[in-house]
Amino acid sequence: MTTWTDHTADRPISLTAPSGIDRAAHHRLDEAWLAAAWSHPSTRCFVVSGGQVLIDEAADGRTELVMTPSFEAPLTEAHRYFLGTDEEGVSYFALQKDSLPGRMDESARPAGLREAGLLLSPRDAGLMVHAVALENWQRLHRFCSRCGERTVIAAAGHIRRCPACGAEHYPRTDPAVIMAVIDEQDRILLGRQVHWPEGRFSTLAGFVEPGESIEQSVRREVHEEVGIDVGEVEYVASQPWPFPSSLMLGFVARATSTGIEVDGDEIHEARWFSRDELGAAFESGEVLPPYGISIAARLIERWYGRELPTRGAF
Repeated sequence: MTTWTDHTADRPISLTAPSGIDRAAHHRLDEAWLAAAWSHPSTRCFVVSGGQVLIDEAADGRTELVMTPSFEAPLTEAHRYFLGTDEEGVSYFALQKDSLPGRMDESARPAGLREAGLLLSPRDAGLMVHAVALENWQRLHRFCSRCGERTVIAAAGHIRRCPACGAEHYPRTDPAVIMAVIDEQDRILLGRQVHWPEGRFSTLAGFVEPGESIEQSVRREVHEEVGIDVGEVEYVASQPWPFPSSLMLGFVARATSTGIEVDGDEIHEARWFSRDELGAAFESGEVLPPYGISIAARLIERWYGRELPTRGAF
């Protein structure tokens, strides 16, 4: 039996590292303050469109969000979202547009969070995930769910108000549980969803239902998807996942049974792996790891004791 040393337990989950940005929510309704912040020469902004932003390589090799002073920004009034300020007092805004602007030097490229989240600094990744989440919500919630009237943007992008019935609508976040299921032999259970290609395995996950605790959700989802009973449930960490509006709540779940019965609707295949077995499957290409930006990768790494390979990750 191989002995593994956990070198990953203290490594932050991507998209959750401290960004150094104060969201400064108390300024969102202060139109005078927002106007002054927007016109300040130190203010920086970037465009978000369809979940993508422009990124570029800095002279020192770092990857950065393409940001400009506000006075150089594309024109937009309604779709301008205040994201916060940093420790030096610099304000940051995101501009929602139908397309990303072109670049004269042609060195910048569009990127979504799955790519950029692995490359950007904690500050830039934090700004991007905030902007993408707001853009997703804004595009999908233009009309009042109470009366059907078109709503208007308020609170610097964080509220939509209905001029007809007065209702206020706030960005939606759907809680979802994601869990590394471990049995008494210290094996991990990984599953392959029905729409994934051969070899793609990851942790189980599912949405929290109304009137349900997150612990109940973990146990229900595991039993529904693979027929495994779960006892102890230990919270590990959370991760914003704006694809389009989820908050992933990560757990370690202790299995009290091992007989697998996949549901066939969500999960096509599920297998128990020891560390040696999973390492050999990675090496041979039989199993492809989850994408490195995801909390699924960190939950597996936390058990595995080392970083996952990146070849073929999704």
